[in-house]
Amino acid sequence: MLPKLGAMGIVRAILRGLPLALLVFGCLALLLLLRLIERPLFGLRRPWTPYITQFVCRNAFRLLGIRFSVSGTPIKDRGAVVANHSSWLDIFALNAPQQVYFVSKAEVANWPGIGWLARATGTLFIRRDRREARAHKTMFEDRLLAGHQLLFFPEGTSSDSLRVLPFKTTLFEAFFDPRLREEMLIQPVTVHYTAPKGAEPRFYGWWGDMDFGPHLLSTLAAARQGNVEVVYHPPLKVSDFANRKALARAAEDQIRAGLGQ
Repeated sequence: MLPKLGAMGIVRAILRGLPLALLVFGCLALLLLLRLIERPLFGLRRPWTPYITQFVCRNAFRLLGIRFSVSGTPIKDRGAVVANHSSWLDIFALNAPQQVYFVSKAEVANWPGIGWLARATGTLFIRRDRREARAHKTMFEDRLLAGHQLLFFPEGTSSDSLRVLPFKTTLFEAFFDPRLREEMLIQPVTVHYTAPKGAEPRFYGWWGDMDFGPHLLSTLAAARQGNVEVVYHPPLKVSDFANRKALARAAEDQIRAGLGQ
């Protein structure tokens, strides 16, 4: 069901939405052209195209009018990032400060718009099936050994932006591979949204069976915008933990603390 925007809301949605679409899909076309050269030369490695992704994500918030800030320092060494998941806006928020490659459920690859962007930017798609856990572990290891910083959402789904759901631990197992364990760092990251003044506190949350289109329109049409802060917590050294469950628990605790939970 489409939201009731009003005349001014429609105007705001157009004034924000058209430039955003031009930015996203114009740069997507440039990225795909560059990949024609980058892929045969470097394979899994992407030395050029991630800069285009970062440019898009940094400027998306400017066009939306959402204030964006970062605290803490992203890791530079070999590692992975885990974060809470609240909204489609997380894609912009987490790509803007550093070059990362998302890990996403396989269904996203077929979503119009978001799916195209995800495939183009090197997202790793997985199925929530225990029978494929070994194959996922191998894909993780190949990407990490190629120097990619993978980013995934251990909650397995998005929340209402005010809470963190219990972490699923399966994907943490890849970090304990003997080739990775001693040098791998896992950085917990909290993405904290503040709704526009006077709006429902969960304004930016996108969860459950909410449709993407109406949520996008509501965000574009907002008379006022809020802000999003990305908080980088101290990284966790994998070799300091006995198993994936202990590592996942430590990461979850830091992310919850970032939301004041």
